[in-house]
Amino acid sequence: MRGTALASGKNRGCRVAGSHPAGSLGANGARERPVAMSDHTTSGRELARRVGLSHTAIQKAEAAGRIPREPDGSWDIEKTRRRLIETADPVRSPLAPPMEPSPLGRLKLASLALHVEAQRLALDEDKGRLMDVAMVDARIDEIAGAMRDTLLNWPARVAGLIASELGRDPHMVQTVLQEHIEALLTETADRLDPPGSDADPADQDARS
Repeated sequence: MRGTALASGKNRGCRVAGSHPAGSLGANGARERPVAMSDHTTSGRELARRVGLSHTAIQKAEAAGRIPREPDGSWDIEKTRRRLIETADPVRSPLAPPMEPSPLGRLKLASLALHVEAQRLALDEDKGRLMDVAMVDARIDEIAGAMRDTLLNWPARVAGLIASELGRDPHMVQTVLQEHIEALLTETADRLDPPGSDADPADQDARS
């Protein structure tokens, strides 16, 4: 009987010891699950080891205000890791994701792209690949004016020769040539600069 009682007591002890392995019973009898504690550290070196950075990088990030400590003076490891990723420099930091840059990373990349484009334009200008728009317009106007004057003066220069070959009145030949040259210039000007092309787009929209 005593052996049976001892065995029974051992069994009861086993049941009691193993009945709540994951937590204790609450006031209503329900089993409470243990609450996992947040992973914190007060050591900068330990934080650096956990997030995969150097201790110097952690010190610089803290000095820059990128990774503030918790009220108790510790760092929350996961929260700090997220902060480091969100504020990472995409050019220098190993934490910056290349395919999904942070907002700061996008600004850095945009600034870098503008800087590179400005350098390229400056190099093209130094090599003569670029010209000032005002200078180009002035040169085009100069060439076009010279061509127009040459064409307008052409009838007076050749009218006498043409008239003698055709046996016609030189004045009449010059007048006919002058009319055709002026018509040609007007048609060409309309093709190159259609009427209304210099008008303000807002005024064109209002009229339409």
